[in-house]
Amino acid sequence: DFTINAIAYDVESGAIIDPFFGVADLARGVIKTVGKAKERFFEDGLRILRAIRFHVELGFPLDPETEKSILENKDILKEVSRERIRDEFVKIMMSPNPSSGLMILKKLGLLLYIIPELEEGVGIEQNKAHAFDVWTHLLKTAQHSADKKYPLHVRLAALLHDISKPKTRRWDEEAKQWTFYGHEVVGSRVTKKILENLKFSRETIDQVVNLVRWHMFFSDTEKISLSAVRRLVANVGKENVWDLINLRGCDRIGTGRPKENPYRLRKYQAMIEEVMRDPISVSMLKIDGKKIMEILDISPGPKIGNILNSLLEEVLEDPSLNTEEYLEKRTMGLSKMSDKELKEFGDKGKIKKEKEEEKEIKEIRGKHHVK
Repeated sequence: DFTINAIAYDVESGAIIDPFFGVADLARGVIKTVGKAKERFFEDGLRILRAIRFHVELGFPLDPETEKSILENKDILKEVSRERIRDEFVKIMMSPNPSSGLMILKKLGLLLYIIPELEEGVGIEQNKAHAFDVWTHLLKTAQHSADKKYPLHVRLAALLHDISKPKTRRWDEEAKQWTFYGHEVVGSRVTKKILENLKFSRETIDQVVNLVRWHMFFSDTEKISLSAVRRLVANVGKENVWDLINLRGCDRIGTGRPKENPYRLRKYQAMIEEVMRDPISVSMLKIDGKKIMEILDISPGPKIGNILNSLLEEVLEDPSLNTEEYLEKRTMGLSKMSDKELKEFGDKGKIKKEKEEEKEIKEIRGKHHVK
């Protein structure tokens, strides 16, 4: 297909076989087709996208004649299967410099054969929080996701998170700026159609759509509660929440802001860790109230809770004691105490639990350098 791919090495003689001067093209760093570009592209239309991919991966410019032929013959891509187009597009997105690939795809009119919706963002001015139009913002956001070496689904979400801003843009006369209410909801639906059209796997589609849908989460930690953070985690899923945070960081850089991870976002990360950590409670024990009632042959009552809290206090002090054998034996011993003694033991367990929780939360906040 290209001269730099049409080189062979004779193992026996050590000779380089280079009928199309690929070595010279490698040396000067250029992507050039073997023979007439039109003929190569009509043999396999996917070579048009392969040329762009090599440009992105190697940093080589396109030979002028090769570029001219791409412009003249790009309609061949209509004959290429969506799966093959997807595979080349994925390689561009997973390269170190996807924004360069996206820009040349746009320049040569090739986006229309991959994700035409992206072109709708060109020249679409945003509100005061953004320094760039929608198209440039998406490029910069996607590029930052590549700079951070994030996985494919995060890179795709970075590219598509504001895909429906052009459709939802309205002028607010009172605020004297553009609004994009609901663009994340509309965008998640459009994203689903785009990825289905490109024959992505159901898993990838679900991951990307989920991130696009929830990327506008409210993160003002001065106003938000832990219960609101719990709802976000429930909506996006524990397995996806850190991808969402990473997407928000890329989004910030894409707006032209200097900090990817400001105090407010770090505070939000600490709140997520707080709500996602395993709670310190009697549920940690390898015994429960039902088992205690069975062992002691007693009915529900305060005694059960006091025994559980007493056991918790011991296990927090020495986690190796958290075995069914020990806890059942210890339950028998605790049951012989008076109600007053047992309550005192139980209260110690509650105090120990509160101190351990305070310690964990302090460590989480310290990790993120927030209060």
